[in-house]
Amino acid sequence: MARLSKQDWLTAALAALAEGGVGAVAVVPLAQRLGVTRGSFYWHFADRQALLREALEWWEQQGTLAVIDRVAALTDPRAKLRSLFEIAITEDPAGGLEPALVAHADDPTVAPVLRRVTERRVAFLTDLYAGIGLPAAHARHQAAVAYATYVGWVQLRRAVPGTLPEVAGDEDALAYLVESLANPRLIEP
Repeated sequence: MARLSKQDWLTAALAALAEGGVGAVAVVPLAQRLGVTRGSFYWHFADRQALLREALEWWEQQGTLAVIDRVAALTDPRAKLRSLFEIAITEDPAGGLEPALVAHADDPTVAPVLRRVTERRVAFLTDLYAGIGLPAAHARHQAAVAYATYVGWVQLRRAVPGTLPEVAGDEDALAYLVESLANPRLIEP
């Protein structure tokens, strides 16, 4: 049997977190899930806390910073918004991780990462909305609304996919969501 990589453990930790929350990130169940002994875990990590911290940092890097880099390479501001929302909604490698993280926002390991990710994502959205011509205050408000919409969409997809099939895989509903977020109306206060 090939030895597992650190990435294998990080991926398994994120999947467990998505399925069962922070408490599900435990060495023995993860080792069983991966079909290895605990020794494999200790080859890569000092303890469970190190695994959780590194898994969250990997999620931050791949789910935020790498996506921002990818989208920033585009030149058209609306194309950036469309691409960002399409990536965020359709490329979910941990399947439901975001709602689990929000549910554990008070955990001392989750909280700082979730705060950084939220701040970075909303700041990027604010810049994108300013780039399509929204005044600064409106761009920030639209960014908050768009991010809340995204988090809600992901939560609904996880929690009640049968009740709201639009969030589970309806291409028309996805296109409508992306276009709505990429083309906000300026609401005067």
